[in-house]
Amino acid sequence: MKRRTAVFGLAGAMMLTAAALGPAAQAAKTGASAAAVAAAVPCSLAPGSVLASGTQNNGGITVGYPPRNVGLPGPIFGVFEPGVVRLSTSFTSDAYNSGATNHGWVVAGSSLFYREYSIDTMNEIRTDQPNEMRWVGGGWSNFTAVEVSEVTTRTTAYGLRSDGVLFRWGVNSWTWKATGSAPGFAAVKSMALISKTATYDTFLANTRGGALYTIHIPTASPMKPIVKPVRTRTWQGFEKLLASKCGNYGTFLVVIDKDTRTAHTYAVGRANGTATVIDHLAASGVSYDSPVYFRWGGVPSIDPLNGA
Repeated sequence: MKRRTAVFGLAGAMMLTAAALGPAAQAAKTGASAAAVAAAVPCSLAPGSVLASGTQNNGGITVGYPPRNVGLPGPIFGVFEPGVVRLSTSFTSDAYNSGATNHGWVVAGSSLFYREYSIDTMNEIRTDQPNEMRWVGGGWSNFTAVEVSEVTTRTTAYGLRSDGVLFRWGVNSWTWKATGSAPGFAAVKSMALISKTATYDTFLANTRGGALYTIHIPTASPMKPIVKPVRTRTWQGFEKLLASKCGNYGTFLVVIDKDTRTAHTYAVGRANGTATVIDHLAASGVSYDSPVYFRWGGVPSIDPLNGA
């Protein structure tokens, strides 16, 4: 029996979310709990991973609230060489009747690469479609995070270097043009994109000291991030944050603790500094033991992020 690709389920989940905004949106605006918003929508996220074998995986589940594990087809073999991928951006999946085309960027060793490939309905890489692993640039050995924000009007990349400098680029597949940088982020442990619009991007970031911040970055030049505290403690244990839209104004957050191989899910209201509502939803029922994690997303028209 043929299996449906992960991207079909993902696209469907996002379209369902977009279609169910009425009550949840009103709840968010009138101060209802973030968990109530998540339950009304509902909300979900497909956490992706890169295994040591180079296989790209979705973990076999869609994490959602109310709690549910929606079975998805398994791994996509042969996406990367074994043991080389160290960091990954979100991957965009454009589904169609006979499969899907997936693309994103990864750091392998000291280099950044653009990866694009197509799969059939059995999750196997198609040989009749473009299958590219393009070199973007070197000098990435000291970077600790990379993410790309894709909206209909622009594609913007961000990279965090270990000395705390946050860099920004304008992106066209394997051509990246520097558009700014800002120091001061050495304490950041992980960061997840929670908003992307025509005029700004916003990240939610946790620090080694346990704080949680929003990093709001207007697209204007020069690059001037605006940092606001959300919480001051208890968030230091998480090595990876993943986020998707929840309701009209919120975020569904998955946080991964690689030491214990566990994850927790949170419903986060519209970012509003220390007044931001954050509700713990559940602990994971599966083991998170992959070396690299990322978020599966859809094409920009069905993949909004507007948590700030």
